[in-house]
Amino acid sequence: MLMKNRLLLLILLVLLVPATETLGQSIFPSFGSSRSGTSGFQFLKIGVDARSAGMAYSNIADARDASSLFWNPALAAQMDQSQFFMGHTAYFVDLSHNYGAYVHRIRNFAIGASLIYLDSGEMEETTEFHPTGTGRTFRTIHMAAGLSVAQQLTSLFSYGVSLRYLDERIEEIQSQTAVLDIGFFYRVGETGLRFAVGVNNFGLDASPSGETRRIAGPHESGSGTDDQEYITYDKFESISPPTTFNLGAAYDLYESDIIQVLLTGQVINPNDNAERFSLGTELSFLHQFYARAGYEFGVDEIYLPNFGVGFQLPLQRYSLEMDYGFATREKLGSLHRISLKFNL
Repeated sequence: MLMKNRLLLLILLVLLVPATETLGQSIFPSFGSSRSGTSGFQFLKIGVDARSAGMAYSNIADARDASSLFWNPALAAQMDQSQFFMGHTAYFVDLSHNYGAYVHRIRNFAIGASLIYLDSGEMEETTEFHPTGTGRTFRTIHMAAGLSVAQQLTSLFSYGVSLRYLDERIEEIQSQTAVLDIGFFYRVGETGLRFAVGVNNFGLDASPSGETRRIAGPHESGSGTDDQEYITYDKFESISPPTTFNLGAAYDLYESDIIQVLLTGQVINPNDNAERFSLGTELSFLHQFYARAGYEFGVDEIYLPNFGVGFQLPLQRYSLEMDYGFATREKLGSLHRISLKFNL
């Protein structure tokens, strides 16, 4: 048994480790920074839950709660119970990022609904020629509402699909489209090894509508009063969603009645940036207390691992779970995430 476990762990590492930058290789074709800035709806790249944050967003093969509707809808069919989920992220520069979801289990099916909402609040407008402010304020609102369905075909295999409507508003400019998430999950018997594959945010380009004004620069002519002239913009290029291909694995490294150790790994290949790789681990005590850590490779400004904790409180036939995740960037600062889950 020990030799078998070591072999499975070796398979996991062989599949995932070659994606790290230290080996200078890539599992999938990647155009790296040459594609940066070619996609919109960037809020879809922000993780929604504290557990995955604590494990460096490496758990596409082990998102065993309602966050699966975001990471891999196939895992919704692997849940033991229905669940309400709420997540909040104190994002950079005082942005508020929130996630809510519900998954309902019906025999071997799971049906879910989710909502992502990011609000910038009122921000002061600055320009190249007015770096201290123009006197105007603006606001950005980003929303994604989704419906998901997943089916457990066998105890070892499940698949899931999510359809999401996207609405992004920056000043008076609005962009709308729909995207599709498709995920697959496979458990390798009773070995403790799981694999997952998924394509997220695959959809149609959005055509922004509306108009916005900018204060004319010294060598630009616009309309308005003599004291202040404006240039009006009402034609915009189409925006593509940030499609990603994800490959992940999870392995139960150690299990006893008291302590369990989980190892996770994930490769993320986006259509607008370089490939990324992350590793994570979770230590569970009595299936009630959790400590987590992880590291992201290929992400700018990463200099410390991610950390997280969690606990589960049984409530008769139900249970309540709370998680906290921490991540930091060298210049942008720290990210704090909290999640609350109510299992029915």
